[in-house]
Amino acid sequence: MTDVSPSAPGPLEIEALEFIRALIRIDSVNTGDAATIGDGETRAALYVKQRLDEVGYETVLVEPRPGRASVVARLAGSDPDAGALVAHAHLDVVPVDADDWTHPPFGAEIHDGLLYGRGAVDMKDFAGMLLAIARAFRRDGIVPRRDLIFAFFADEEAGGVWGARWLVENRPELFAGATEAISEVGGFSIPLPDDRRAYLVATAEKGVTVATLTARGAAAHGSRPTADNAVVRLARAVAAVGAHRFPVVRTATLERFLEVYGRASGEPLDGDDLSRLGFSASVIDAGTRNTVSPTVLTAGGKINVIPASASATLDVRVVPGQADALRDELAAVVGDDIEIAWSRYIPAIEAPAEGRLMDVLQHAVTAEDPDGTVVPYLLPASTDNKHLSRLGIRGYGFVPLRVPADFDVFGQFHTADECVPVEALFFGTRVTARILRDA
Repeated sequence: MTDVSPSAPGPLEIEALEFIRALIRIDSVNTGDAATIGDGETRAALYVKQRLDEVGYETVLVEPRPGRASVVARLAGSDPDAGALVAHAHLDVVPVDADDWTHPPFGAEIHDGLLYGRGAVDMKDFAGMLLAIARAFRRDGIVPRRDLIFAFFADEEAGGVWGARWLVENRPELFAGATEAISEVGGFSIPLPDDRRAYLVATAEKGVTVATLTARGAAAHGSRPTADNAVVRLARAVAAVGAHRFPVVRTATLERFLEVYGRASGEPLDGDDLSRLGFSASVIDAGTRNTVSPTVLTAGGKINVIPASASATLDVRVVPGQADALRDELAAVVGDDIEIAWSRYIPAIEAPAEGRLMDVLQHAVTAEDPDGTVVPYLLPASTDNKHLSRLGIRGYGFVPLRVPADFDVFGQFHTADECVPVEALFFGTRVTARILRDA
């Protein structure tokens, strides 16, 4: 095993940290409620635009709704026949309850080598890295192999309606010629034996849909129990959903994950038992199978009235190619006396887990961590890559962060005291610069 010592930060890494901290200090909380839209995302977009304008980029700032601004800029590459690469980050963050934080959520304070703040990993870290790299390439005359499209999106935390989705639907020319994209959620390290690290890359994302279960019965007085109480029947159905475990689906991404991680760890890995992955097991496992989570229950309005109907809303995440099979399986789980209504279907996406870009990711990591191994996985959530996929752009999740073996980057998303090691940001900036230059 080769000992990897942190490299001293150079001007690029220092500028990236400066931008990350400045962006964290801009309160760009996205509540998802149109009535509470602030101007934080637009202020963040204007900050990015100004820094890009300073070094000569022709930037496009789009604000389809007040407070929801995105910025896009393009840097020409040396190979006009190579498809452009979209490097993107979102500028909005989820809400905070400051009382739950040890350090100010928008203070961008550094304590014991950790940078604290909302967006430290989700995902103003990558936004700051991309901003610094874009400036360095332009300022220093670095010409990447392919066109780079730097995109800083609004509204990702509320589905990208006024960000990536709006741009794809209304300004597709901004992504002309793009064939691949790189963004969240991946790139951070998880432990391998002998103090080595695997760096996860999301080559696929599960689809998203919503199922609403409804049980119907006869309305009655609460003092006279009925055999067809809709609340009781719905409760049974919800309990059955909660107890059901969908089977593992051997997608191309899962097969590649098991192969690469198993080889790197020196021991075959079974898709049915991922326990040895430690804190990352739950996320990897969620990508191996369809999942259904009851999240909202609605029934009745008065204590002494048995309602005629009761409903439950389910968050449904679908493995690529499994939409029809999932619907059939869920219907069998809840039973014939429960109605199922489906809505908001966003298809799964899956990009090749092998190829030139994957090789570039590996070479860029190896330059900083000679024993590091890039491993593809299926992200159980969604990113703006889903919107870009509508333009035929294959999406990858890779924000490289080399972190201590016990540091759970997955666990930092949307949590109080969100933080990231500063050294990991320096590492990520160097690796990302190599990727964008050589991809």
